[in-house]
Amino acid sequence: MTCTQAMTLGEIVTTDFRAAAVLERYGLDFCCRGGRTLEQSCRDAGVNAHNVLEELAAIESAPADGTPAFNEWTAPALVDRIVTKHHAYVRDALPVLLAHSRKIAQVHGSRHPELVRVAELVEQVAAEMTTHMMKEEHILFPYIVELASAAESGRPLPSAPFGTVDNPIRMMEAEHESAGNAMYEIRELTDGYVVPSDGCATYTVCLRELEAFEKDLHTHVHLENNILFPKASALERVK
Repeated sequence: MTCTQAMTLGEIVTTDFRAAAVLERYGLDFCCRGGRTLEQSCRDAGVNAHNVLEELAAIESAPADGTPAFNEWTAPALVDRIVTKHHAYVRDALPVLLAHSRKIAQVHGSRHPELVRVAELVEQVAAEMTTHMMKEEHILFPYIVELASAAESGRPLPSAPFGTVDNPIRMMEAEHESAGNAMYEIRELTDGYVVPSDGCATYTVCLRELEAFEKDLHTHVHLENNILFPKASALERVK
């Protein structure tokens, strides 16, 4: 594949997941905003698209490094990966993020009032992601696995209590966008997770944790929005 400015960020990363690292370095959101073209995304971010394309070309010409080709995985394999790796990470990370963001808001909020808003956003993300993951694990994902099983065996497709799989998918995508926007605001408020000169150890740790959380969220949402959900929609159309 040769990347072009007309391709969407989601298409670029779906074709070769190694491209995610390049887009991350330039602050280009390939998950929640993965439907935007490289040209549009670079223009909005004030990034030179030709530089991005050069780095992407270098990756394309490099030998395979063992990075998973997630677009070739089955829907059940993707579900398992998302739940065991990304959902588990979110559940482990949120209590620590909540504690640390509250603490630095209390200690440093008078000098850095943006931290109060950061703590509020972390609370929002924690509440939204907790219910979001439960809905996926108990409703949407089991149905997608059933769809895949029926398609593979030639059995009739299972009936959906929500009409079509596209209905809960649209809801999950909207919730992804909400979480992504919250993390984007946190990044903006913290000037890209830069610790000020008067920041304590907890301040430093908290920003590193938030940065890691956002990075994992990008991969997490990419696997769902750009790979799993299109596969699920296609499975439902199998006759």
